[in-house]
Amino acid sequence: MQQTNQIPRSSPTETVKSARRSWNATDLSLIAVFAAVVATSAILPAIPVGQVGVPITLQTLAIMVTGIVLGPWRAGAALGLYVAVGLAGLPIFSQFRGGIGILFGPSAGYIIAFPLAAMAIGFLARLIFRRIGRLKFLALFVACTVTSLLITHPLGIVGMMVNAKLDLPAAVAADVVFLPGDILKNLAAAAIGLSVVKAFPRLQGRAAGTR
Repeated sequence: MQQTNQIPRSSPTETVKSARRSWNATDLSLIAVFAAVVATSAILPAIPVGQVGVPITLQTLAIMVTGIVLGPWRAGAALGLYVAVGLAGLPIFSQFRGGIGILFGPSAGYIIAFPLAAMAIGFLARLIFRRIGRLKFLALFVACTVTSLLITHPLGIVGMMVNAKLDLPAAVAADVVFLPGDILKNLAAAAIGLSVVKAFPRLQGRAAGTR
């Protein structure tokens, strides 16, 4: 009788748990530091735009850099920490706002998107650093832009439709004003993230596939 040796496969949940178990004091410090960086980028002078007043900030720049530098799990944890602390009441959202009430405002969709966007760009950046030799900057810029268009902006539009009672065309129109700035911020994020990872390559994840 012939026996077949099968290699057990880890589920996504087990992979996340493994990543968390492998974090050390340095990883936890990086999560806290980058959460603080995002908070700082939010409280810098914000520019309210459009009829619902969702402000333009440097948050998306900081989020993309966080994902590129830390990889998916730690970046997601950093943004999860930022959102959790803000919802708990600390005024670290744009315009010095904080508390659970932010979830009922027009910016709610964007804030919910932050951890998801950080994880997504973290995954894409890891693939880029592993598989692309040249043109990393261009690939990172495209990854940031795709993440914005598929995660941040759609959830932001939904948030404005739900909380600001805008119809879809009005919500899309309110969101479109952020696109030119996002292009510039994505270019900056790709340049900053690439420079940091080149200088400190171990920050992006010391063990492949774990962080």
